[in-house]
Amino acid sequence: MDFLFQLLFSPLPTPAVISLFALAAATLFYLNTRPSPLRSPVDLNCQTLGIKDGARKTALLEDNNNLMSYYYNEAKTLYEVFQRGLKVSGNGPCLGYRKPGRPYQWLKYRQVADRAEHLGSGLLHKGLKPNPDNFIGIFAQNRPEWIISELACYTYSMVAVPLYDTLGPEALVFIINQAEISTVLCDNQNKAETLLQTRETGQTPVLKTIVIMDSFNSELVERGTKCGVDIVSMQDVEVLHGAMLTHENVVSDAAGVIKCFESAVVPNTQDVSISFLPLAHMFERVVQTVMYGAGAKVGFFQGDIRLLPDDMKTLQPTIFPVVPRLLNRVYDKVQSGAKSPFKKWLLNFAVERKYAEVREGIIRNNSIWDKLIFHKVQVLLLFKQMQIIFEAYGQTECTAGCTFTTPGDATSGHVGVPLPCNVVKLVDVEEMNYFASNGEGEVCIMGRNVFKGYLKDPEKTKEALDEDGWLHTGDIGKWLPSGVLKIIDRKKNIFKLAQGEYIAPEKIENVYVRSEPVAQVFVHGDSLQSCLVAIVVPDPEVLPGFAKNLGCQGSLEELCKNTEIRKAILSDMTKLGKEAGLKSFEQVKDVYLHPEQFTIENGLLTPTLKAKRAELKTLFQPQIDKLYSSM
Repeated sequence: MDFLFQLLFSPLPTPAVISLFALAAATLFYLNTRPSPLRSPVDLNCQTLGIKDGARKTALLEDNNNLMSYYYNEAKTLYEVFQRGLKVSGNGPCLGYRKPGRPYQWLKYRQVADRAEHLGSGLLHKGLKPNPDNFIGIFAQNRPEWIISELACYTYSMVAVPLYDTLGPEALVFIINQAEISTVLCDNQNKAETLLQTRETGQTPVLKTIVIMDSFNSELVERGTKCGVDIVSMQDVEVLHGAMLTHENVVSDAAGVIKCFESAVVPNTQDVSISFLPLAHMFERVVQTVMYGAGAKVGFFQGDIRLLPDDMKTLQPTIFPVVPRLLNRVYDKVQSGAKSPFKKWLLNFAVERKYAEVREGIIRNNSIWDKLIFHKVQVLLLFKQMQIIFEAYGQTECTAGCTFTTPGDATSGHVGVPLPCNVVKLVDVEEMNYFASNGEGEVCIMGRNVFKGYLKDPEKTKEALDEDGWLHTGDIGKWLPSGVLKIIDRKKNIFKLAQGEYIAPEKIENVYVRSEPVAQVFVHGDSLQSCLVAIVVPDPEVLPGFAKNLGCQGSLEELCKNTEIRKAILSDMTKLGKEAGLKSFEQVKDVYLHPEQFTIENGLLTPTLKAKRAELKTLFQPQIDKLYSSM
C-alpha cells in the first residue's frame, strides 16, 4: 500500500504513472490467463531406454517390459474397439457425411454396427465363409460405407483388402488374383465397369461378385451375367504387395498412440476427426480406430479435396490426421503472405514469442500474438480447434506408426520415441558409413504392430523381416542425446555416381522442396554420370511473382521454358542445399522445369504421395538425356 501511495504522489509525470499501472495490469492479466504448462510424462532429456541387442524402448515402459497390445482391456480386436465406442458414446454420432452446401449428417454407432452386421450376413448368403481365408476387396473413396464394409468383414472374421481408388487396371488385376478376391465392394458404376472389364478379358477369373454402393444401370447387370459376375447393390446385400495385418497389429498401434499422448489429451465422445486421407492408408485407419474406441465422431469429406476447407469449416474437427506435405504447403502459404520486410519481421517475431511459450509447455490460442497475428491464420486455415501437433513415423509394415513425439517436447527435427507397442534398434549400413556403434544405422522395428509378411510373397517377406523378426524399414536413423530418433537418410532408392559416391535422392529432394518457387522435385543420377540433375515442378501460385521480380512474364508453360527463370530457381535450390549441408556431389547441376504437377491421377505419385521413381525416370528420360548432353 505504501508503494502505491509513493507511486501516486511521486514526481513522475501523470502519463508515466498511468503507463506503469497499465503495464502492471497487463502483466497481472497475462499471469492470470496463462494456462498451466503441459507436463511431460517422461524426462525430456532421456526419452528412451536402452535394452538388449542395442534396441531402445520408450521411457513410458520404464517399469514394464511388456509391449502394449491394447489400451482398453475390453477392446483387443477391431470389432471390440468399435463395440466399446458404441458403449461409451451412449450410441452417439459416429460417421458423418454431407452434401454440397449442407450441414453434416450423422450415422449413430448402433446404425453403423447394424448395417455392418446386415452387410456381413448378406455376404455370407452370397456363399462366403466366416473365416480369415476369405479376402473381401473394398474399392472406394472415403465415405461411411467404406467403414461399414470394413466392419462387416471384422464382424464375421473375414479379411478386408483396401484397393486404392486411383489404382490402374494392372494393379487391380494383380491384387485380386494374388489375394484370390472373389467379392469386391465399390462405390460407383465407373469402378464397377473397371472391375468388370478385367473379368470380361479373362484377367481376373476369381472375381465372382461386385457390390456397388451407389445406383447403377441394368446394362451393367447384363454385362456381369454374360461373364459370370453377380452385380448387386449394397442396399440389397444389407437385408500391390498385400501386407498381412492382424487385429492385434492395429489395436496395439492405436493403443501405443493413445498411451503416448494421454498425459496431454485423451480422445473422448466430444472429439471429431475429418477423414480425407485414403482409407487404404493404414495411418488413417489407425486414427479412426482411436476415434471409435473413444466413442468419438468421424466426418467424411465430400470427395473433392478442393472442398476440404469448407468441410473443415462446417465440421470443426478437433483431431486432424495430416501428412507433412500438406503442412509444408501451409507453412509456405503463411510465409508468402508476409510481403513487406516489416510484415516478415513481425511474423517471425510473433513466431519466436509463441515458440518461447511452447518450449515452456504453454499451449494456448488466446495470447496477444494469437489475437494480433495468428487469429487470421487460425481461422483461415481452420486450425482454431486444434492446438497440439504430434509427429509420428512409420510405414504400412508396422501398421502405421512406430515412433511418436512426446507431449511437452517442443524440439523439432526428430520423430520422437518408440511406441509402447514396439522397440527400435539401428543396424550397420556399411556401404553408407553408418554404424550402430555411433548411434546411426538402418531403423529396425520389433513389436506387436509388426506385420506377418507379404501375402503369397515369401521372397519379399524375407527382405523385410529378418530371421529374428526385426522389420527392416530402409530408413537411416540416428539417436539424439535425449533418446529421440531422427531420420537422416534413406537406404532404399540409393544409387552410385560414376565416381563411386552414394546418393540418397529423397534426402536431397526434401531440402530442395523448401525453395519458395518449387512445388515438387525429382532428383536423378546413375552410375554412368558424375553429377545429378532434377525435374522441378514450379509452384503455380508463386512462379508468376517470382518471374515478375526477374522482369519476366507469360503463361506457366512459357515461364517454365525461360532460361533466366530456370537459372534463378537452380541458384535458389543450390543456396538451400549449401545451408542444409549438402556435399558438392549431392547438389544438382541443372534442372528441367515441368509445368504439370506429379499426382496420383497421372500415375507419378503413390496413394501415400510418394514419388514413383521408375515412372518419373521413364517419363522424363528425354529431358534427362538432354540435360546431361548439354553439360
